[in-house]
Amino acid sequence: MPTINVAPTRTNLIRVKKDLRFAREGYEILDRKREVLTTELVRVAHEADVLQKEVWKLLETAYAALDKARLTMGSDHVEWAALAVSKTVDVHLKLRGIMGVAIPVIETQGDLPKMLYSLSGTTASLDEAASAFCEVVSKIPQLSMLVTAVWRLAGELRKTQRRVNALQHIFIPQYEETVAFIVSSLEEREREETFRLKWLKSKMERTKAESAPA
Repeated sequence: MPTINVAPTRTNLIRVKKDLRFAREGYEILDRKREVLTTELVRVAHEADVLQKEVWKLLETAYAALDKARLTMGSDHVEWAALAVSKTVDVHLKLRGIMGVAIPVIETQGDLPKMLYSLSGTTASLDEAASAFCEVVSKIPQLSMLVTAVWRLAGELRKTQRRVNALQHIFIPQYEETVAFIVSSLEEREREETFRLKWLKSKMERTKAESAPA
């Protein structure tokens, strides 16, 4: 790992040590953030998977019953019954933050009426399909909220992981090696200066001894 290109001075040593300390603190913060995001992502992904399977099962039941209703009632009567449905669920969106990630919170208001159409000319299979579709409608907001949360948490986790890797494998080792290089250079400079002073002192003593009267 190459060192940072700086002169080996005490001022630069203080500055690089400060940068190294900040890098280590940043790594610890990002590592904790990564752990929280991972835990939350696993939890939300599990909830989304469970709910999605429920929705797919309900849709399978609904479409099977709808096909049966079309066979017994005819497609036109099924479409007329569908046109009788005029109410839906009101959806309100808010946001909450998880480690800086905006996660949607969806609240629904109002319930679909149990009887969506007239009983005249309809069959039990249509009732089954309508009931299943109503359950799907009630679960779709929650499912969309969970799926969106999964994508956002996963995206933030990828970015956090890249930053953690950069600090752990690039910046921190680079700062550490730069500190070691500057310390080594300063120590070598001090040894050279000590040797030079000793040599000067020895030379002065020899000169003084030679110039002293016999």
